[in-house]
Amino acid sequence: MKAKKIFTNWRVIVMLIFIAFSLIALNPKPLRDGVAIRSIEVDSAAYDAGMSTPLGTTRPVDREYIVAVNNKPVSSVGEYFAALGQLEVNDTLLIETSRKLYRPTIEEKFEIVKLDETEMVAVTRESFANKSVNGTYMLVPENITTLETVQKTSRIPLGAADLGIKVYDLPRTNLKQGLDLEGGTRVLLKPQGNLTNDQFDLLMQILTQRLDVYKLADMVIRGVTDLEGNRFILIEIAGASENEVRALISSQGKFEAKIANQTVFTGDQIEFICRDTSCSGLDPSAPCGQRDGEWSCGYRFEITVNGEAAERHRQITEHLDVVDSGGGNQVLSEKVDFYLDDALARSLFIDSSLKNSSQRSTSITGFGRGVNQQSAAYSSLQDMKQLQTILSTGILPVKLEITSINTISPVLGVKFLNNAILVGLLSILTVGLIVYIRYRKFAISLPIMATMVGELIILLGAAALINWNISLAAIAGIILAIGTGVDHQIVITDETVSGISAEVLNWKEKIKNAFTIIMGSYFTNVVALIPLIYAGAGLVQGFAITSILGYSIGVFITRPAFAQVIEILLKD
Repeated sequence: MKAKKIFTNWRVIVMLIFIAFSLIALNPKPLRDGVAIRSIEVDSAAYDAGMSTPLGTTRPVDREYIVAVNNKPVSSVGEYFAALGQLEVNDTLLIETSRKLYRPTIEEKFEIVKLDETEMVAVTRESFANKSVNGTYMLVPENITTLETVQKTSRIPLGAADLGIKVYDLPRTNLKQGLDLEGGTRVLLKPQGNLTNDQFDLLMQILTQRLDVYKLADMVIRGVTDLEGNRFILIEIAGASENEVRALISSQGKFEAKIANQTVFTGDQIEFICRDTSCSGLDPSAPCGQRDGEWSCGYRFEITVNGEAAERHRQITEHLDVVDSGGGNQVLSEKVDFYLDDALARSLFIDSSLKNSSQRSTSITGFGRGVNQQSAAYSSLQDMKQLQTILSTGILPVKLEITSINTISPVLGVKFLNNAILVGLLSILTVGLIVYIRYRKFAISLPIMATMVGELIILLGAAALINWNISLAAIAGIILAIGTGVDHQIVITDETVSGISAEVLNWKEKIKNAFTIIMGSYFTNVVALIPLIYAGAGLVQGFAITSILGYSIGVFITRPAFAQVIEILLKD
């Protein structure tokens, strides 16, 4: 009879509905085995076999993951590396994922070492002229070959190259783990000068567009403020290296093209940036070549500037002389210089046919370098992609100061998480035991334990629903919220079974007294936690928000349900 009253009480029904929706948001899959794919390195054996970095838009439990290597099932990162064994050059592996089979072949890795010897070699130096072909600037190579004394190099084999797969323990829920649990790169940026709200929003938008190149869900970009009112930008990216992140955020993106130290156009005058393979990619006029043991590959991509910039080009080139470039080509007496963040990035000859011309199309070129042709080509395309991203996302309104940047290992975080889970379970059992010893009634201890579990499920479900990262600070907040919940339940229990005579207070008045105490404690705690949202430039924000969320869930959902359960079970 009492059980029916409990499960038909509307406050208990509300709590059960929240628990059900939280379980749906968490989407737990505890029985699946495998290791999750963090990223696939471009130009690696895995990449050549068709593997790719999982899309960031996919929820953690729905991403592709590895289930077996060479027909050996893997259920952890340790088992994955054990199944790989000792990799040898030209070995072909069989990797089975949750979606398909892949057969990567291990490649050989080399190191180029400079020797204490020299030799005479023919060195071809490349020069380029910007010529107009059908209304588009095209690069024409001018190569000059000379004999030079260079240092000898030796190509030393280093054995098998890395497979190119970064893995981590398989997520079994939709909870997103924070950087201190999963590992990755954390950057704290401070904009120089005082920004208006619109400027700060623009800054955040540009940085988000730049870092979107990673296409990862495990990325957080948010504005934070310290207690003194200073604004910062916090960036956390799981699986990205420090160098990759630094390259995109350290550039302000101020782009200028100059002729004779006069600005022809700037980045904001670029109307179109080609990303299609027909007008961007490796530059056929600057093919990959080797010099001093190092390879280099050229890239180019076309851009279109506005009419004002084209007219500016006509005015500047109108008064330039036509000279011989030394390679038999007629060029203008001044080159066009490309500057990125006030640093000279590239200089090109201007073909004589472009004198007094207002053409709107031109090409941006550059080089990438590496120890072999493949790595040089990859570096070239990465540099091109980075420059295209910087140009297309625009100039940052201010320069950014990197206050801190570090790469975080997940090893200690995982140990802490496992210990926190174990201690949490023991705490729930201990609380139940102590409450039973105090009141000698399972009708009190069991509902308290059940309410603690319910609060935890709802809190984690809310975190999964809003994509909130569970960090070490957030775990501390969860522990604090659940602990405070037990305290409130003890208050409710004491008020209902205390020595106050029934003729003085009825059940409703007893519960009302208990909730007066609870609400006072709730508002006090929330007011105390609000400053922590801004303390330390937001680095402890997870603790404050998780604690406030946990308190709110308890006060407005689980505590009222617990009070009704206690009343039904203890009321004669």
